[in-house]
Amino acid sequence: MLNSPQLELRLVKTTLCDRLGIELPIIQAPMGGGVVGPALAAAVSNAGGLGMLVPWRADLATVRRQIQETRALTSRPFGVNLNLEFPQEERLEASLDEGVRIISFFWRDPAALIPRAKAAGATVLHTVGSAADARRAADCGVDVIVAQGWEAGGHVRGTVATMPLIPAVVDAVSPAPVVAAGGIADGRGLAAALALGAAGPWIGTRFLASREAAVHPRYRELLLKASEHDTIFLEGLFDIGWPNAPHRVLRNKTVDTWEAAGCPPSGKRPGEGEVIATSRSLGPLVRYRVCTASADTGGDIDALPLWAGQSVGLVSNLKSAGDIVREIVEEAEAVLRRLA
Repeated sequence: MLNSPQLELRLVKTTLCDRLGIELPIIQAPMGGGVVGPALAAAVSNAGGLGMLVPWRADLATVRRQIQETRALTSRPFGVNLNLEFPQEERLEASLDEGVRIISFFWRDPAALIPRAKAAGATVLHTVGSAADARRAADCGVDVIVAQGWEAGGHVRGTVATMPLIPAVVDAVSPAPVVAAGGIADGRGLAAALALGAAGPWIGTRFLASREAAVHPRYRELLLKASEHDTIFLEGLFDIGWPNAPHRVLRNKTVDTWEAAGCPPSGKRPGEGEVIATSRSLGPLVRYRVCTASADTGGDIDALPLWAGQSVGLVSNLKSAGDIVREIVEEAEAVLRRLA
């Protein structure tokens, strides 16, 4: 228990909690490639945060099945994240039809899909990388702005670090809630996000090291060993599948070999076309292909794109997702007590 009711209100009951119907202001970032499934999303939601499903490119039957399986595991709110680089009208419709009332959009302008989501009573989130993008999102009806800093792992929306980005976005869209994404993996990061004016954090890399995340054991081992210096921001090394899609991954031998060759463009990269791994769901995986080293992957895991943010240096142990949520909150409370 906290010594001060004001601190308890400040931490546990932010505007994000009110808006999303959750107990704790923590959102599990959507991470694709099969890493996030119903088990992880439900575990975060059951702990009081918000779990997020990631059916960016799934067929409609899979979208519905994942939502139904998640609902069987939790009675609490969870959301669906949709990448607008791909057509998402049918997946949005399926999600709403299955009763999902928290929809998160990513990458392109969400204006065309927001009216449909709002008409169904959904709360809409959208990820941005600048204050200008945040204002545009708020103006077209987005309820909660996710401001993603350059430190984030996976697909990176902007080029500004989290520390300067969050207050700029907060100032631009107040009183809309702002969620801080990028570089946050513990309670100190949560406390810092609140101090910057955010209503909570969007956490990805820490949840990769949860028992419910379906990552390959070698990928998890590399995450747990990595320091804050072991990631690299790339403008386009791996074949993401859409243009102008920067990404952050763990530095590995594919990156090192490409750099040693002088960072050549696609078509001239060393080892192109070489099959380095296989996946039961995706089949043969050639070097530079976008994929995630999930539990069904075999082969040269070290050569695959290993998504991770700079917060990976704070990730040193494997825990259940629920324990991660509780640990982050307890540490943030301790920080706030110390600073009070």
